[in-house]
Amino acid sequence: MVYLILVRHGESLWNMENRFTGWVDVPLTDKGREEAKNAGRLIKESGIKINVAYTSQLSRAIETLEIILKELGENIPVIKDYHLNERHYGDLQGLNKAETARIYGDEQVKLWRRSYDVKPPGGESLEDTQKRTVPFFKNTIMLDLTYYKKNVLVVAHGNSLRSIVMYLDNISPKDIINVEIPTGIPIVYELNEKANVVKKYELKKLLL
Repeated sequence: MVYLILVRHGESLWNMENRFTGWVDVPLTDKGREEAKNAGRLIKESGIKINVAYTSQLSRAIETLEIILKELGENIPVIKDYHLNERHYGDLQGLNKAETARIYGDEQVKLWRRSYDVKPPGGESLEDTQKRTVPFFKNTIMLDLTYYKKNVLVVAHGNSLRSIVMYLDNISPKDIINVEIPTGIPIVYELNEKANVVKKYELKKLLL
């Protein structure tokens, strides 16, 4: 049995300000750093030994991973790759979500944020995001899990992780609209030797 743990970065400045972030490189808030510490403590308490970690090239995910590893007391290989970056929100990046909803309507904004194949103006749909995240996951991360038998930690973003969860859980394009990844909550997958998911759960006990 091997373990895959997915963690969305802690709260960022633009999460707090309710703005579309995408590829804009914004820092964590103090709350986000506490969420990252909590995630590290939860993983440590679980007893799962992490062998390798992956993250995006955006600082909010990188800092979250660094905090988690500090809590774990681990010095392990870290791979930073743009394939795990958040979806690109195009012209919406930097805009307030509530204000955007007032202009375009709640339903349109929900489609831009949660649907599978509707692109925001000048940006990526979740389908576009999945076309870079899932091949990377299958060809690189899954190799660590199945061939090298390593336990893997992936710290990334709401939509890059949604696209991977969609693949792992076999979620339909219709149903993915209802899936949201919370910040700082480790999601654990247990996989067998055939790379099939045998168990999935969240580590949610508060240790702060």
